[in-house]
Amino acid sequence: MSNDTMKNSPGPVLLSDALDTFETLWSPRIVARVNEYDVRLTKVRGEHVWHVHEDTDEFFQVLDGALDIHLREADGERTVALDRGAVFVVPRGTWHKPHSAEGASLLLFEPSGTSTVGDRHDEVPGHVDATTGHELGS
Repeated sequence: MSNDTMKNSPGPVLLSDALDTFETLWSPRIVARVNEYDVRLTKVRGEHVWHVHEDTDEFFQVLDGALDIHLREADGERTVALDRGAVFVVPRGTWHKPHSAEGASLLLFEPSGTSTVGDRHDEVPGHVDATTGHELGS
């Protein structure tokens, strides 16, 4: 689906159908744009990479499965556990590493052009797609 198709799309996007169009883990698909923000879907399993977004918060919603987000904060590390239906916002400037032992489907909301591995990050493992999102259907 091209940018023009997304902007001019007259109908809704059923998230379950959109999730059925790809299998690649840690490789988000852009399902809509709201102003200058991407609405992204992704499937995850295992660990992502420690990373930080210096200038933007990152919104997570668990559509299916469960997700842990490890955070490095001023007073130490902690883990936020998210079950199906839960939402959480990682504040800008916070180092974090998402992890899902059993796998999960996520909805992400962040400014267009935001890298999946942040502005700074540890070494990116081969199973993590360092991207600003892929068009749905690609």
